[in-house]
Amino acid sequence: MRSSNPVFSRRGFSRDNGYAGFNTAPQAGGAAVGTQGSPYAQPQGNPYATNPYAQQGLQQGAPPQTPVTTGRMTMDDVVLRTGTTLGILIVTAALAWALLPVDDANIGRSYGIGIGAAVIGMVLALVQSFKRTATPALIVSYAAFEGVFLGVISSIVDNRIASGAAMQAVIGTLAVFAAVLVAYKAGWIRVNRRFYGFVMAAALGFMLLMVVNLLFAAFGGGDGLGFRSGGLGILFGIIGVLLGACFLALDFKQVEDGIAYGAPREEAWLAAFGLTLTLVWIYMEFLRLIAILNSND
Repeated sequence: MRSSNPVFSRRGFSRDNGYAGFNTAPQAGGAAVGTQGSPYAQPQGNPYATNPYAQQGLQQGAPPQTPVTTGRMTMDDVVLRTGTTLGILIVTAALAWALLPVDDANIGRSYGIGIGAAVIGMVLALVQSFKRTATPALIVSYAAFEGVFLGVISSIVDNRIASGAAMQAVIGTLAVFAAVLVAYKAGWIRVNRRFYGFVMAAALGFMLLMVVNLLFAAFGGGDGLGFRSGGLGILFGIIGVLLGACFLALDFKQVEDGIAYGAPREEAWLAAFGLTLTLVWIYMEFLRLIAILNSND
């Protein structure tokens, strides 16, 4: 399963790893409903839904057996591992905020440590993103280093640009998470093949524009093409938050499908990893928006 963050591509509970994909739902016998025409569907149904020994017993006239459910991912597993990952991120962010001052005498050193932590965190996230199985040590280490970066950058914005920005960004992130969860559970957001394709295309375009802007800023000075300041910066910040919300919906669908199709318990770490990446993305976009709005005052 690839991450849900637009920085990375996705590899969900799909046919390449034996789990359910988008636009599928379990049927009584374990087959998928609405899988015809979907590139994510398993042609033979869910490989985890039926005990092969039960099938053998049916052929021999024995009474049917219940499917094996031990070792399967549950919502409790996802919540526990996501809470663990986010908890580590929050603790390291708080420590970085407290121990890495951003006054005039120390901001250079603190910023350098924060950027170094961000680079290490991105490398760890890329390694996990391209692995086909979860490595809890990688995911936990990513959360720790990402927390250091978030603590430093949040302290800089909060203390030098906009007082209270970090708390506002946290509240905004929680509000988006709650709104998307309610909309998804109510059926207002339908995660299917078309939705997936639209979100991935939009994310790719967004990232390409950000890379071009970064290159212009690096070689031309200033803010490059202006995508991260002024009116354009506000517009792209809002687009970034909306993209993060869309990827949250994809995350929810992956978790739902993984549980419905009996994915192994280890997949809960991948779900936690994807949710953490997406929440960090949304938080950073909110923080950037708040900084832009206050710098324009």
